[in-house]
Amino acid sequence: MQASRARLFKEYKEVQREKTADPDITLVCDDTNIFKWTALIKGPSETPYDGGVFQLAFAVPEQYPLQPPQVRFLTKIFHPNVHFKTGEICLDILKNAWSPAWTLQSVCRAIIALMAHPEPDSPLNCDSGNLLRSGDVRGFNSMAKMYTRLAAMPKKG
Repeated sequence: MQASRARLFKEYKEVQREKTADPDITLVCDDTNIFKWTALIKGPSETPYDGGVFQLAFAVPEQYPLQPPQVRFLTKIFHPNVHFKTGEICLDILKNAWSPAWTLQSVCRAIIALMAHPEPDSPLNCDSGNLLRSGDVRGFNSMAKMYTRLAAMPKKG
């Protein structure tokens, strides 16, 4: 547990130092628990998520970095690789392709990449996966844009 704590403190210092280096990601550590983090990530441009800000919750295991963090969307998102109700994310690096070389920041980067390049063949959200698999990109984009507007964009006035 000491090793994981030390690693997380190192990542925390790195995040503080590079706050402006990556404007698409804001990582915040819980004030009372180094194993709980949240992130705000910006939807990638030229995707239906563009303009949205999505909140992620990180639960970091005591065996980190030997085991991956559990990450889920707190913001509702219409995406084939994200469970609509729980926010669970289907991403290989969070499962069997994890490496201790990954950091919480690089996990956020990978999630942004997944948002831009969904994998409809391993869906957690079958509705969005089926739209993409059947070639209805327009239908998928309009649903994803609608949920982005409803859940991930600041309310006006």
